[in-house]
Amino acid sequence: MLVPSLSAIARRHTDLDDADIAWLQLIQADWQVIADLSFADLVLWLPDRGGAGFWAGDQMRPTTGPTAYVDDIVGTFAPTGRRALVDAAFELGRIAREGDPEWRDDVPVRVEAIPVRRAGKVIAVISRNTNLLGVRTPSLLEINYLQAATDLSQMIAAGLFPSTAQRSDHADSPRVGDGFLRVDADGRVIYASPNALSTYRKLGLTGDLTGHRLPDLTRELVPPKKRPDEETLSAVLGGRAHRDTELGASGGPGDGAALIVRSIPLRPKGEHIGAIILLRDVTDLRRRDRELVTKDATIREIHHRVKNNLQTVAALLRLQARRIGSPEAASALEEAVRRVGSIAIVHETLSQAVEETVEFDDIADRLARLVVDVGSTTAQVGVRREGSFGVLPSEIATPLAMVVMELLQNAAEHGYDAGGSGQILIHAVRHGAVLEVAVEDDGRGLPEDFDIDTATSLGLSIVRTLVESELGGHLTLGHAPDGGTRAGFSIPIE
Repeated sequence: MLVPSLSAIARRHTDLDDADIAWLQLIQADWQVIADLSFADLVLWLPDRGGAGFWAGDQMRPTTGPTAYVDDIVGTFAPTGRRALVDAAFELGRIAREGDPEWRDDVPVRVEAIPVRRAGKVIAVISRNTNLLGVRTPSLLEINYLQAATDLSQMIAAGLFPSTAQRSDHADSPRVGDGFLRVDADGRVIYASPNALSTYRKLGLTGDLTGHRLPDLTRELVPPKKRPDEETLSAVLGGRAHRDTELGASGGPGDGAALIVRSIPLRPKGEHIGAIILLRDVTDLRRRDRELVTKDATIREIHHRVKNNLQTVAALLRLQARRIGSPEAASALEEAVRRVGSIAIVHETLSQAVEETVEFDDIADRLARLVVDVGSTTAQVGVRREGSFGVLPSEIATPLAMVVMELLQNAAEHGYDAGGSGQILIHAVRHGAVLEVAVEDDGRGLPEDFDIDTATSLGLSIVRTLVESELGGHLTLGHAPDGGTRAGFSIPIE
């Protein structure tokens, strides 16, 4: 069953306006952080339009502890009275909790309900559901997690969280388990998780983090060229701004180390008391990113060199054609030059591409210009393209370029009398995973006794081999609807 989105549930069952929904979606953005700090499942309850109860708009399971909800409950309805703490938090506008746990499937669950306030009005309730199986005396790390979760809960109830400040687009944003710091109002570290300490030691830290002002320490460890501007550094690492930034180091013990730092300021009673700082070591990720960039640059350089080598081969063949005495041999060499040139165009395009794909329309248009230039010595032909080949992978683009070149060249050379004129049409259309291509001319057409299966033309043999063997397609050759010749083929492109 498809799980409905928060906005869909809100619009279908509640009176929440767009601003309310946007506020709840900001909470969703930090949903996993709150659940992990709480060691609890979170459920967002939305008030029913008719006041009959609450709808489960979203839920989040913790990655730091066992879940209290095995099944998904998003989209379900809880009538008034079924969840007394949710009712109380919504009506009274304050956090509601009970001493005795609920029992769900033989599992004791502690429940806490947190009102979600925006612009002075309670618009929803978050229930925090902690699975109490296996509960033990909490460690110092767990105590700091739970205290941070309590501070955030109080901020949500007071309408002070989430932050409406601009957020970064880091896809690698830190999670709670990656590295957790608690700093005071002055930006001084009062608790550092083992993972956070390990991350800073990769930057060159030799002692402990506790007691250091994080902005000052980071300036000592990270050179200016590898850190953000001073305003960002002070705001994020000092815990004053709900943002994240990336740091890197070069030289010394921290050579090549990189991390993403995320700050969540805390002000549970309105006054700034410090912040949660989350860290993620992204050294290996950035190294792989650099390797991919280097690999891509190497591949593009290879394509560039192949193109240059092919152009050299074409130049040698052209030179040989000029020196040879036999007109037939010279013509054969010129055909070879054009074939090599069509492959060179593909490699030239790939040498400028970011990925191993090409916009084949550009290649087809360049091939068309080559045919027009060469064909001008025998007949005055123009070439026009209709439709689009689209983006194609290199393993298809190279043989396809040779096929299109051969068909255009055959049409220009054999479709018209010397001194004549005409128009050649390239038609390309994609139907899902199939590309259909046709090359039509308005020339004199095929001989009456023409049979594609018995034809001995080298160009036609090349085309059939490439279409049927390399591209896995099917070639047809016949009369065009308005006279002339039509060569068509379809090939799979996925």
